Amino acid sequence: MPFKLKLQAQERPWFLSSFIIALLISLPIIAVVYLALFPEENAWPHLINTVLPSYLKNTVTLMLGVGLLTLCIGTGAAWLISMYDFPGKKWLSWALLLPFAVPAYVIAYVYTDFLEYAGPIQTSLRALFGWQNAKDYWFPEIRSMGGAIVMMSLVLYPYVYMLARATFLEQSISLYRISRSLGATPLQFFWRVSLPIARPAIAVGLSLVLMETLNDFGTVDYFAVRTLTAGLYDTWLNMGNLGGAAQIALLMVFVVVILISLERYSRRKQKQFHPRNQGEPIPTTTLQGVHGYIASAFAFLPVLLGFIAPFTLLVIYAVKYFEVSWHSNFITYAFNSFALAATAALITLVLGIVLAYSKRMNQNKLTQFFVNFSSLGYAIPGAVLAIGIIIPFAAFDNLLDGAMREYFNFSSGLILSGTAFAIIFSYSVRFLAVSSGSVESSLSKVTPNMDMASRSLGQNHYQTLIKIHLPIIKRGALTGMLVVFVDCLKELPATLILRPFNFETLATQVYQFASDELLEQSALSALIIVLVGIIPVIFLDKSISKKN
Repeated sequence: MPFKLKLQAQERPWFLSSFIIALLISLPIIAVVYLALFPEENAWPHLINTVLPSYLKNTVTLMLGVGLLTLCIGTGAAWLISMYDFPGKKWLSWALLLPFAVPAYVIAYVYTDFLEYAGPIQTSLRALFGWQNAKDYWFPEIRSMGGAIVMMSLVLYPYVYMLARATFLEQSISLYRISRSLGATPLQFFWRVSLPIARPAIAVGLSLVLMETLNDFGTVDYFAVRTLTAGLYDTWLNMGNLGGAAQIALLMVFVVVILISLERYSRRKQKQFHPRNQGEPIPTTTLQGVHGYIASAFAFLPVLLGFIAPFTLLVIYAVKYFEVSWHSNFITYAFNSFALAATAALITLVLGIVLAYSKRMNQNKLTQFFVNFSSLGYAIPGAVLAIGIIIPFAAFDNLLDGAMREYFNFSSGLILSGTAFAIIFSYSVRFLAVSSGSVESSLSKVTPNMDMASRSLGQNHYQTLIKIHLPIIKRGALTGMLVVFVDCLKELPATLILRPFNFETLATQVYQFASDELLEQSALSALIIVLVGIIPVIFLDKSISKKN
């Protein structure tokens, strides 16, 4: 029996809109798959026989290391904050989210500058003990696989922490009482009850950590850890083989698919209803004396290493080198960053509203598929998106330029590729899931009775959206827009590939100066990125705290 999709006249525009958005999102993925399968020069055999095994080994090692460390820090801190009272708990509960504001490449640059051989720590040690050179003592090498794992874990553990904490706060008081009445200790309650219940949320956070690890370029490039992302850049920009880069990109997409599949498999059979007694939270245990201070130290250490220390160093560098950093080019870089981020945030907000409302208006499976597919971009690494965008955009520009030259003796130049439009498109594709998810979450809380009441008063769907829904969901929508703005401000891999010539943002300036061992001169740019990144952290903490 052939499939027939029956839509009312008022539903068709929303269905068509969701289809077009999904089609645009799929464009980079289709381009990568096509070029990888049909490259001009097949570099796959050469890659397999030379560098690809080391790329895979380093990528897996990095992801396993970061995943394990963030799991321990995030889950441990979340349980401590949720179940115990100790000195400093009130401010540590939100301070543990602050490393979210620091991009991984920024913390890597700061710690390398501080801990390397010529840095203040090793210089002071040599002066104190009379050591002459590196052969006289041992000091951990910051630019290494271990260093990359630690640096990235310090800023990525909040993904696990915030989801685990939210789940722990929603625990059922009944389960707690039953387990305690059966003789379970607090530790046994954690292992046998709380952790299994929180496992799906922790798996989501961990999958986000692993995808961000796969996406990272600034840290691994600076530390000379040759992962798939670094290999993609090397194959394209140094070897000049776009087809080989697309093949590596396709392999990265395959890794992402595995991560998403594992995350969904981990929670395939788990369903929860009425997670807790809303009027009575689980009682917390007060830790006093030495135990209380140990708990405070454990919770404070990630904040110290992941935010306070790098933020303090950035402030010192920014003040000391302010005259060097503050110049006309800096204003231009800041304007470029804020303009690109604001434009992409606005676009994703509009598209997010369209997708969320399409899902509300059309309950058929095809519309649901289009909406869910449109969120896929967030899982795709920025470098992969850049490859997928540059291919069709360059083909369009070349086709248009050829036609203009042939018929009008005029060159149209670069219209899509090599322009700011390509960067904005990549931002919109990658971060649309953040905006649409925030809007959809807010819209799902609006009772359908309001829709029916509005329709009974003669309002159509567009009028209902504008007059009824938007005022109700504006807080959630603006929060999603703000998160997208900050994510765009920090984004590095796609920006490096797609930016026009002589076009810099705050993120690319930090990368360029740090690569030239001149971090101090870009500290002001890095500090602004971190300060702006603190804003959504405040909203995240308020959102989690409401559940307590």
